[in-house]
Amino acid sequence: MTELSHLKNKITVAGAGPVGAMLAIILSRANYQVDVFESRPDPRAHNVLQGRSINITLSERAWAALEIIGLDKTVRQYATPLYNRVFHETNGTLSEQSYGKENQAIWSISREKLTDILINQAEQEAQVNLHFEQRLTHIDFNSACSSFSYLKAGRTGHKVVDADYVFAADGAFSKVRRLAQETPRFSYSQHYMKQCYIELTIAANKDGSAKLAPHASHLWPRKGFLLMALPNNDGSFTCTLYLNYQGHVSFSSLTNAQAIEAFFLHHFPDVMPLLENPVADFLKNTANPLFLVRVDPWVINNKVALIGDAAHAMVPFYGQGLNSSFEDCHALVKLITQYKDDWIKIFPAYYLQRKQNTDAISKLSNDYFIEISSFDDNIDELLSKKIALKFALKSPELWPSLDHLVNFSPSISYAKARDISIQQKIIMTEIMQIKNIHQCWQEDCVYQKLEKLALAKLAPLLK
Repeated sequence: MTELSHLKNKITVAGAGPVGAMLAIILSRANYQVDVFESRPDPRAHNVLQGRSINITLSERAWAALEIIGLDKTVRQYATPLYNRVFHETNGTLSEQSYGKENQAIWSISREKLTDILINQAEQEAQVNLHFEQRLTHIDFNSACSSFSYLKAGRTGHKVVDADYVFAADGAFSKVRRLAQETPRFSYSQHYMKQCYIELTIAANKDGSAKLAPHASHLWPRKGFLLMALPNNDGSFTCTLYLNYQGHVSFSSLTNAQAIEAFFLHHFPDVMPLLENPVADFLKNTANPLFLVRVDPWVINNKVALIGDAAHAMVPFYGQGLNSSFEDCHALVKLITQYKDDWIKIFPAYYLQRKQNTDAISKLSNDYFIEISSFDDNIDELLSKKIALKFALKSPELWPSLDHLVNFSPSISYAKARDISIQQKIIMTEIMQIKNIHQCWQEDCVYQKLEKLALAKLAPLLK
């Protein structure tokens, strides 16, 4: 173990989920003394994932962070590659949409397994100490001194932990963030979506094979709601139903077995026979909320910083919640090196860089749900997509898809990806103004004009 005299600052990390564990590993290897505190029991020995998404997807931004701590190969052993989305219509029609180019995939993995891998590694780090079942009760935002309560031998105890800095990696319901609301000029908003979610299961066949295409995410988009299925290594699928909390078709209206069965048979007739105990599971599960978190600033007194969902909880429809959180950690690695451990410079740079990017991906995630959960029969919109797809196949470098920018281009920031997407929509609006576009859309002149516009308006953003 490194001698304490050779160590740099002492850092407290609140939260031992995937982000807290990754951050602890990174900071330890940068030669900081790290204490990680988690209010729940050790997840390796207890099932403490109630209310959390069981499956998550990893794209290149997450893999880049995992690679720097040497866990990318280990994690891939337990992840399933997804090459495309499969959309299931009510009438049984299927359509596919690739995530990236040939052989490019995002990866589905159990949150529980990923957490176990990261915590196991954090536990092996020389300068990391893990403390479970220790609940944060107070933070001094001027000194980074924290207080924790714990239960031992049936009695409540308290401890005070001194540190140079504190990181809040304690998730969407962050206790650090709640305490920070008592500090001056701290802005916070929490916006609940109309939708909530529950999780269901499609079991594997008796021989272990999958009942659906195993290397794809499956989506059943309906007007205003959505069912999604992500594969597991054992041939099963974890399904998530996103549905309004209140309304005519909502969790509040589905309160008995007859109504639930009728709902699934009407809206998801093809998936109903595949689900394992859908009615019973629906009745016993509590609908979990979806909400957006906005915080300003992320750093208080250059002593306490928020990271991951504690700073930017978002809706999960683009699968970038954990990817953006891991990218937070990756950004910190670079900034620690760039500013040679000068946290007076690291903290402001971290906040300015990450805030604009997480705001961008949060907006993209929200927009994507609106897009896929609505049946848009607008013929102009459908034609616009056809033209854009045809041009993208002809000139992929000049017209990259948003999927490619978000999932496979970590060198392009989320903010720039959103700017590119907005500019593409502006260009397509101009293309749709071409006279008789519905009759001439396949003619060369259309794509010549599109290329000219892309070179003028998109190419500068793609540099």
